[in-house]
Amino acid sequence: MGNICRSPISQGVFERVLRREGLQDEVEVDSAGTGAWHVGSTPDERAIETAAARGLDISGQRARTISPEDCACFDYVLTMDEDNFRSVSATCGGSAVVRPFLDFDPDSPEREVPDPYFGGPGGFERVIDLVEAASEGLVEAIRERYLSGGV
Repeated sequence: MGNICRSPISQGVFERVLRREGLQDEVEVDSAGTGAWHVGSTPDERAIETAAARGLDISGQRARTISPEDCACFDYVLTMDEDNFRSVSATCGGSAVVRPFLDFDPDSPEREVPDPYFGGPGGFERVIDLVEAASEGLVEAIRERYLSGGV
């Protein structure tokens, strides 16, 4: 929602998967929130610390809100939960594929990435676990749809 917890972590995790797969120059990644509370802020310190413990540096990211231009620019606009899905779908109005991020992990029993903002460090760890699995599925979907079955 505010682009300081789940989304920056997800961006960092997905960028790492892209680097590992040699696709970092083929796929553009960015994160945004649906609320403007934290625009311009770095990710939540707990998100930065949890990501760093897993070898990710997300400290350079800055919070921003999603815009209609994002919907036109990006092929996928992924959401963390149902509230954000509804908000982003309204913003995009059909100009982009709007999907819950966890749709890309069909083995996950969860359909939403829980917001760790009001919880402890375990919530941030859970976010990384969930988005790591979904990131693998997203890379495969991108390969199938845009990169003709692989690189």
